[in-house]
Amino acid sequence: MNLLQQLGLDRSKLAADLAGARVLVVGDVMLDRYWFGDVSRISPEAPVPVARIGRMEERAGGAANVARNIASLGGKSSILSVVGDDEAATALERLMKDDGITTLFKRDAAISTTIKLRVVARQQQLIRLDFEDAPSREILADKLEQYQSVLASHDVVILSDYGKGGLTHVARMIELARAAGKPVLIDPKGDDYAKYAGATLLTPNRSEFKEVAGSWQNEEQLIAKAQALRSQLQLDALLVTRSEEGMTLFRADGALHQPTFAREVFDVSGAGDTVIGTLGLAMAAGLPLPTAMSLANAAAGIVVGKLGTAVCTQQELFAS
Repeated sequence: MNLLQQLGLDRSKLAADLAGARVLVVGDVMLDRYWFGDVSRISPEAPVPVARIGRMEERAGGAANVARNIASLGGKSSILSVVGDDEAATALERLMKDDGITTLFKRDAAISTTIKLRVVARQQQLIRLDFEDAPSREILADKLEQYQSVLASHDVVILSDYGKGGLTHVARMIELARAAGKPVLIDPKGDDYAKYAGATLLTPNRSEFKEVAGSWQNEEQLIAKAQALRSQLQLDALLVTRSEEGMTLFRADGALHQPTFAREVFDVSGAGDTVIGTLGLAMAAGLPLPTAMSLANAAAGIVVGKLGTAVCTQQELFAS
């Protein structure tokens, strides 16, 4: 019995519901560049490997990867973000267009688009180089106006915070979305969650949650800490992703845990994007939160078996 049968979902109806769902993704986008090569010797200049590059790839990362996951699962997604007025931004726009994603980029000539360059040899990452700047407050304020104008045409809002400055006005974004009757899902960053108060759902991973709530010794302590944070921030729900332990959903009526779907973990980068993207799309399609969580858990189990910033396709999810 596959996942859809276990959840009592009809494949054709679910595909149609996902196709009609519209999700607005807002946050920090980045261009992930991969240089693939081989290592056969050590440099005579320093004790470091010499990588002979044979292939290069570009993928949309950060909040853009959330939008990619939504599109790959058959939904409609729009991405709103601040980028530089540079070649990397143009590359990101091209990648978004190729995936059928509506791109709402605000270009800021004073900054460079965030780039993460990874050098990979024999399926192992040798080094990652990051290039990034914070956007100006004027550009961010302009983005807030556009955010308000496009809210009505979407069913769910996802705020993907990578700590690069793109969600400076996150509290106001939550307020506007809730006033418009739109659920707001947030992938949080940092140790200050007060700015996320009033959101529908937060999706911290285990280490992010520990940074905010402190450590725990057993499941009872975890539940107590999670419910306290959920109540303090006036969240409808809190979903803690727990790596090999699966994920746990905390709501006013209790906690719901699901073990991991992953068969083999190859690369966890981007798994959080897949979780929140799948959750948001499923909720936009009208599915209840526990069902959306099951789909997100299965999708995450699929992407951690892939190298680098990856997505889960609808076909892969339905067959899981």
